[in-house]
Amino acid sequence: MAMHDPHKRPSRAVLGLLLLAGFTVITLDVRGGEDSPIEPLRSAAGDAFGPVEEVTAAVVRPFQAVPAFFTTTGSLREDLEQLEAENASLRGQLATTVVDRNRAAELDGLLESSSRTGYALVPSRVIAMGPAQAFSRTVTIDAGTSSGVYPDLTVLNNDGLVGRVIRADRGTATVLLIVDAESVVGGRLGSSMEVGFLRGRGKAGNEGRLDLDLVDNAVTPGQGDILVTWGSKNDAPYVSGVPIGRVTAVYSSPRQLSKQAIIDPLVDFSSLDLVGVVVDGDAESDRTIIGARSATGGQR
Repeated sequence: MAMHDPHKRPSRAVLGLLLLAGFTVITLDVRGGEDSPIEPLRSAAGDAFGPVEEVTAAVVRPFQAVPAFFTTTGSLREDLEQLEAENASLRGQLATTVVDRNRAAELDGLLESSSRTGYALVPSRVIAMGPAQAFSRTVTIDAGTSSGVYPDLTVLNNDGLVGRVIRADRGTATVLLIVDAESVVGGRLGSSMEVGFLRGRGKAGNEGRLDLDLVDNAVTPGQGDILVTWGSKNDAPYVSGVPIGRVTAVYSSPRQLSKQAIIDPLVDFSSLDLVGVVVDGDAESDRTIIGARSATGGQR
């Protein structure tokens, strides 16, 4: 009996039968269309291999999307950085606009104060706050002797009295605030014209208060009464008529047998920015003096 050779090629008869079977299946499928006898076999194959194809596609899809993911993410990151930069710029412009608007309002207030009182003012900005020398409540302004600012000059803003200059160099000056514990200001009650002395408590902000001692012990200050400066000799260190504060409380002092009052300053010392230093209308200055004397006459 002859042994079968596994490497022996199929006979031509077998190849012919396979080709004939293939052509027969194709012919039946084409002529049958949707009614093709092959359709059940095709559906069965789809049911069997369809889930496998879906799983394979789900696994491959993320890897196919990787290049697009990095491209899209990089573009979005650039857009986000650009938007953040634009937002930061807009916030900076808005903040600057608000500050400029507030300073413009304060400058208008100084112009009005100069017009109302007749005093000439050197406008200046507060550039530092804190203790100086032996004092505890001071600010530094950006105007000095080159601007006509010298010690013992009155400093105010659009709300009222700020303090007095205690030191000046060429470009800056130190101002002692009226809320300082070492500060004493002569004040006058608006309702009765009675005079007294106001002393600071050494605190600023919401706790910044002044204590009023009247010269006439028999006088009782009225609640809500406004005090203004009564002025100093030669207007140094305080000129007259500058609003100081409002009476918020009145109490008795058994030791002195007099009435004292607590005064709430009109100026908010925690947010000082633009102030005016009272100078002579014809003072020499490297900046424009508000209310400076004209050639036809003086302001006061």
